[in-house]
Amino acid sequence: MRILGIEGTAWAASAAVFETDDPESLRSETARTPDPASDHIFIESNPYQPDSGGIHPREAAEHMSNAIPEVVETALAHAAERHDGDGPLVDGVAFSQGPGLGPCLRIVGTAARSVAQTLDVPLLGTNHMVAHLEIGRYQSGFESPVCLNASGANAHLLGYHNGRYRVLGETMDTGVGNSIDKFTRHVGWTHPGGPKVEKAAKDGSYIDMPYVVKGMDFSFSGIMSAAKDEADDGTPVEDICFGLQETIFGMLTEVAERALSLTGTDELVLGGGVGQNARLRGMLAEMCEQRGAKFHAPEPRFLRDNAGMIAVLGGRMLAAGDTLPISESQVNPNFRPDQVEVTWRGEHESVARAHTDDGAIRGAEATVDIGPESVVKRRVPKTYRHTELDDRLRRERTKAEARLTSDARRAGVRTPVVHDIDPVEGVITFETVGEGDLAEHLDADSVRVVGEYLARLHRAGIVHGDPTTRNVRVESGEENRVYLIDFGLGYHTQHVEDHAMDLHVFAQSIEGTADDAEPLLAAFEAGYEEYGSQEVLDRLREVESRGRYR
Repeated sequence: MRILGIEGTAWAASAAVFETDDPESLRSETARTPDPASDHIFIESNPYQPDSGGIHPREAAEHMSNAIPEVVETALAHAAERHDGDGPLVDGVAFSQGPGLGPCLRIVGTAARSVAQTLDVPLLGTNHMVAHLEIGRYQSGFESPVCLNASGANAHLLGYHNGRYRVLGETMDTGVGNSIDKFTRHVGWTHPGGPKVEKAAKDGSYIDMPYVVKGMDFSFSGIMSAAKDEADDGTPVEDICFGLQETIFGMLTEVAERALSLTGTDELVLGGGVGQNARLRGMLAEMCEQRGAKFHAPEPRFLRDNAGMIAVLGGRMLAAGDTLPISESQVNPNFRPDQVEVTWRGEHESVARAHTDDGAIRGAEATVDIGPESVVKRRVPKTYRHTELDDRLRRERTKAEARLTSDARRAGVRTPVVHDIDPVEGVITFETVGEGDLAEHLDADSVRVVGEYLARLHRAGIVHGDPTTRNVRVESGEENRVYLIDFGLGYHTQHVEDHAMDLHVFAQSIEGTADDAEPLLAAFEAGYEEYGSQEVLDRLREVESRGRYR
């Protein structure tokens, strides 16, 4: 099988030829590590380099209109050199339908239609972000991993569940690469800023920056404002770059670990151009090693925007018969990965794995030893994080968890009693509650109680911060008892935005792991509505619309 891929979402005009001697591997629903000898990927790219500032959409489109014909011609010439004269030059033409800049995408779409019609082969429309995920998954052979996509305009965590790649967490404002570029433009550096920050950070020292994690969602606006202020105040730019990397990549690594903990999987793949940063790859690899998980980062040419990943995904789609009629091949600048109906994965495949309490649990930031009467939670040092940052987070979160667990009880929410706390070592001892996590005992009644409990917390001015199905304990019996645990990301506030984010975090954990999410989400919101504020539910709809490209 030989596939032509064409890519041009924003800045890089790219065409590629993916060729495999083992097309059956593309149809496989089980994990498979490709044989490099059977796969061949040729990539020709022509990136747009603005004279100053960031990407200018008009200039990018002008570059694309000139560069796309050239890179496609080069790729087709390469395919012709490898063609044995039997059958079509390529078996299909894959292109990126979105997300991206509309004018650039339309140029790519026009080129793909033209080539497919000229060669009389199928057209394959791909999602750019899913392609970032699939290239790592295909090359790693992982069964069903979590994917961290860290690119210019995006940052999110994906996991396959119920026929789609679900968004487990994402940025609530801007993409990680664009965030870094905003700082580098502020100090007068040209695009792209990421490599310049990585280089400058090698000579820098750590400085504190805002660290914002909300469950598995995150925000970069505060840290960018702080970085600009530091530059204006005369802080050495090398120190700012060092602090930026340690903080932003620490956040991304933490939420990736939270996603592994929520789903129960032990596989992580990296995607996106920011993934070329050695410090980010090192943090993720160290985190996975620390928790016994497997990690794969594709080589750099498959991390930055490239047509190779488009061609590989196109091959999988063609093997599944997922072709695209010309009449339905319009581009979509706001094409989210969770809108893609994934036809090339197994029906029963899921990133959510079985999880049972065996007396010792490794969560996202702590180990938990469960005894018959007491639970000892230890926030273990995260060696991937800078020591100063890690010490501060462990200390602050341990204190917050002990305080807010008790405050929640006074607000009418069932929580475990705190027996002892050592904030220096990051250790808390609780009473043992519940028979297991809500994740393993999902039912509408328990989920409704969670909605009620969050409403009670919010009325008392408390935000849980990380209300996922793993941070709820349940106990069956005559009275279906539900307990909220793990308040380490919590805080006191009456702000409706923070209350809505609590609901959003819990809803994401349901959507990413439940077999039938809709009735559970309805029960959850009904429980909240009975005791909570309609203003918060209205704001929840607004928060949901804020995800990238909604």
